[in-house]
Amino acid sequence: MEYIRLGTSGLTVSRLCLGMMSYGNPASWEWVLDEDAGEPIVRRAVESGVTFFDTADVYSDGVSELVTGRLLAKLFPRRDDYVLATKVYFPTGSGPNDKGLSRKHIMAAIDASLDRLGVDHVDLYQIHRWDYETPIEETMRALNDVVRAGKARYIGASSMFAWQFAKAQQIAETNGWTKFVSMQNHYNLVYREEEREMIPLCRDQGVGLIPWSPLARGLLTGSRHRGGGQSTARAEFDHIAADMYVDDDFDVVDAVRSVAAARDLPPAQIALSWLLARPTITAPIIGATKPQHLDDALAALRIQLSETENAALEAPYRPHAVLGHR
Repeated sequence: MEYIRLGTSGLTVSRLCLGMMSYGNPASWEWVLDEDAGEPIVRRAVESGVTFFDTADVYSDGVSELVTGRLLAKLFPRRDDYVLATKVYFPTGSGPNDKGLSRKHIMAAIDASLDRLGVDHVDLYQIHRWDYETPIEETMRALNDVVRAGKARYIGASSMFAWQFAKAQQIAETNGWTKFVSMQNHYNLVYREEEREMIPLCRDQGVGLIPWSPLARGLLTGSRHRGGGQSTARAEFDHIAADMYVDDDFDVVDAVRSVAAARDLPPAQIALSWLLARPTITAPIIGATKPQHLDDALAALRIQLSETENAALEAPYRPHAVLGHR
C-alpha cells in the first residue's frame, strides 16, 4: 500500500479509500452486504494496508455507520490507526430539519453519526451535496464549530460546481474558519467534466481529490452492455447508473477492454490505474462486495500506463451534461 497526504493538509491516508456504502442493510440495496458478509472483505482491506474508510449517515439509513464503526473497532487496535470519513446532507428522517446543511441539522447529524460509529470524532466530515436553501455562511460556521468542538478533525465537500466550492472556501478564509481539505467528486474515464473547472481549482488550492464512482458504477468493469443488458446483481438493480450513462459511453468501455486485453489484465485494473495517475488524485473511493474487487484495486496501484495507452483510453470520450450534483 502507498500512503499520501490529503491535499496540502497534514492528514496521511492510504491511496485507496474503501467505500463503506457496500456494507449495511441488504434491504436498502440488493447488492449491499450485511456485517457478517462484509467483514472478510474489510478485514482483507485492512490487512492490505487500507487505512481510509468513507461512509455517510444516509447509507442504509444509518446502518452503514453502525457496521463501519463495529468493524473498524474490531480490526484496528487503536482509533488513531485509521482515517474515518462520513457525510451529511441527505434526509435521515421525515422532519423538515432532518436534511440539508442548516446549523440545526449539522449539529444533530454529527452527534448521531458519532453515536452510530461508536467514536468521539471523525477524521473527515463532508457535506454530501450543496444546499441551495441554506446560506453557505451558516453551513461553514457550523462546520467550523464542529471542528472546534473536537468532533471532526478536518472537513471536506462533495459534488458541486466549482464556483460554489470557491465561494465556500473564500467565506471560510475571510472569517478565519476551517476550510475544506478535500473534494469527493464524480470522476472516471467515462465522466471527465470535472477536468474543466473543479480539478484545476483543487490543484491550485491544494485540495485533495477522493473521487466517487471511479469505475462508473461498474460500467468500466464490463458489468453493463450496450442496449441495457447487465451481468452483475448491482448493475441489475442500480437504476441510478441507467440514468447517468448512455450507449455512447461504451466506446470508452471498449477502449478500456482493448488496453486490458493487450496486457492480459481485468478492465477494472486499467481504469483505476488511469485514475490513480491523474493530477491531484489522492485516493479513489472503491466499492468492494467481492474479494476480486479489492484485488483489482490493489493491483492497479502497481500498473503504470504508457502515453500511448493513456491516449487510447481518453480518445473516445464524449462531453456530458453535469452528473452527480444532485
